[in-house]
Amino acid sequence: MKFVDEVVIIVKAGDGGNGCVSFRREKYIEYGGPDGGDGGDGGSVYLQANKGLNTLADFRHVRFYEAGRGENGASRNMTGAKGEDKIVQVPIGTMIYVEETGELIGDLTKDEEMIKVVQGGFHGLGNLRYKSSVNRAPRQSKPGSEGETRSLRLEMKVLADVGLLGLPNAGKSTLISTVSSARPKVANYPFTTLYPNLGVVKVDAYQSFVIADIPGLIEGAAEGAGLGIQFLKHLSRTSLLLHLVDVAPMDEREDPVESIRVIENELQKFSSELEERERWLVLNKVDLLPPDEQQQHCDDIVKRLDWKGKVFMISAATGLNTKALTNQIMQSLDDKAYLETQNKNEQD
Repeated sequence: MKFVDEVVIIVKAGDGGNGCVSFRREKYIEYGGPDGGDGGDGGSVYLQANKGLNTLADFRHVRFYEAGRGENGASRNMTGAKGEDKIVQVPIGTMIYVEETGELIGDLTKDEEMIKVVQGGFHGLGNLRYKSSVNRAPRQSKPGSEGETRSLRLEMKVLADVGLLGLPNAGKSTLISTVSSARPKVANYPFTTLYPNLGVVKVDAYQSFVIADIPGLIEGAAEGAGLGIQFLKHLSRTSLLLHLVDVAPMDEREDPVESIRVIENELQKFSSELEERERWLVLNKVDLLPPDEQQQHCDDIVKRLDWKGKVFMISAATGLNTKALTNQIMQSLDDKAYLETQNKNEQD
């Protein structure tokens, strides 16, 4: 299925039912008086997160969603039935914006989390409501109000603990297929990955994390070049970024250091917050280097970058050092979760 991460839909709440004008008509009961009932409230439209969905693709075909209208009131003081609510299922990670203003009104990050996006119309009043000591036979009623209508932009951001960064052919898809059960398309040509892939990395029986393979970036991505600009925003939810680089490119003229700086530049232009996110350097494809040159080659890259963070030498294709990498990631995520819990307890 084609990955769709942004779509515009229209939602319409149901109108409220009209109030009824009616008078009691029963044998042997004189001057029965008004008995018109109220209308029913219109149904509202809700958006609900569903863990079984992972794309907004279905919204390409159906873009209008309407709740039920409230029924009109009836004689004998009978209230109209309420309109049926409309619950629209969306993937976890869906952000909801008002299309006209750009206002963010919801961010669904948990399964079955739900938000009301348009309010149903309120019921109209029957003529019984207007009866008084000076108005024994009112003939007025009140119609139901219209339900709200909105144009919404839905934007999906994948929920992952770890995001993979790198130029096309850096080995991101190979790594995610090695450390998880995900099976993204892997090939030896650029732009093999056309949409984000998620994989669950199981470290042991009770420890796991989610890793996201983001389509490769190229120079100029922050201005819209290539595929990556569509998916840079998905990295905003991650706790940790792994920056993969091919240390043994087929074209010897390609410099791994320059490849890293290209991505750093795009991160800086796209989001200063994302640029400051914790990022580990993962030097991939070391198995393609002679064994006696691997360490020196990688040390040279780190020195030229003046890299101060963590560095890993791996081979995603053979699995070399990937277990050590995932163990370190799990430890880091656990430490962050512990600190967040401690800070929350102190604030409470």
